[in-house]
Amino acid sequence: MPDALDATPYDALLLLSFGGPEGPDDVVPFLENVTRGRGIPKERLKEVGQHYFRFGGVSPINDQNRALLDALRKDFAEHGLDLPVYWGNRNWVPYLTDTLREMVADGRRRILVLATSAYASYSGCRQYRENLADALATLQAEGLELPRIDKLRHYFNHPGFVEPMIDGVLRSLADLPEDVRVGAHLAFTTHSIPTSAADTSGPVETHGEGGAYVEQHLDVAELIADAVRERTGVDHPWRLVYQSRSGAPHIPWLEPDICDHLQEQHAAGVPAVVMAPIGFVSDHMEVLYDLDTEATAKAEELGLPVRRSATVGADPRFAAAVRELITERAAVERGQEVTPCALGALGPSHDICPVGCCPARAPHPAAAGADSPYA
Repeated sequence: MPDALDATPYDALLLLSFGGPEGPDDVVPFLENVTRGRGIPKERLKEVGQHYFRFGGVSPINDQNRALLDALRKDFAEHGLDLPVYWGNRNWVPYLTDTLREMVADGRRRILVLATSAYASYSGCRQYRENLADALATLQAEGLELPRIDKLRHYFNHPGFVEPMIDGVLRSLADLPEDVRVGAHLAFTTHSIPTSAADTSGPVETHGEGGAYVEQHLDVAELIADAVRERTGVDHPWRLVYQSRSGAPHIPWLEPDICDHLQEQHAAGVPAVVMAPIGFVSDHMEVLYDLDTEATAKAEELGLPVRRSATVGADPRFAAAVRELITERAAVERGQEVTPCALGALGPSHDICPVGCCPARAPHPAAAGADSPYA
């Protein structure tokens, strides 16, 4: 039997994710949840829903979260970490509030949260913290005893997150025809966000243009490109590019878009491209549609060989990274000295989001941070 690992003072882990429809009838209600308060007509939502309808109305994110839950529970059991794992979503079943209510009923009082977003940004961190605050407010209104909730730090540069992506790029390069492999370009992709949101991501005073969101992605891209060069002997050119823009045309968002980038690379004579979705934890709908469908179709139109590398998903190394993040944070809470594990130039992220970090468009309470009303 493994030696027991200590998660004290925590008594549960909550996997907090975005959620997605699990059938055609779920698609429009799910999109209504995602866009609530924006006044988007139902007919427009049906148009957007075509991305889901072409896959039977089912988002892959739910099964991928189930696989990650299995991987976490298996890893915890094998390494003696006695910590139950729950799952809640922002926008679909199982809903976050319902899961927190279940956790309270089970007697959970100190909860750690793993969000399925590795980087700093409003939509990738602060919005999840706002959802947690909303759920806690609901439980408080119901007269329930509120648990204390903390959120695991950003894990974009943890070896257990980076190493699987390195392997994915290496496999994709090896899968290219030999005559185009050496000259292949690496396009590291992530979700585009408004430039105003990027510029204010992370503690503003410590980051340049694009904020922590861009800086962190660039750091990961460089780590992967350097590892590929060390392991293959080939220095592949690379660039950070963006996908999945959804905002109004007049609002500036991060660029270049992956499809525009493929066209530019083809025009420049690049023989092949590997698309590496470093901004995503799993192969959910935006990866399947925006890369595997739309970007791949653009590459075929251009006659440009492309491969898309795998996301981290339920890789055992990622599950091990989560275990390490838990025991690290638990030791900090117990007042012990720890050396956080991180690769690259930026070092480990903060444990507690500071006041003003990744601000919302309008003031809104957020849990699990220095400004939490539920400390």
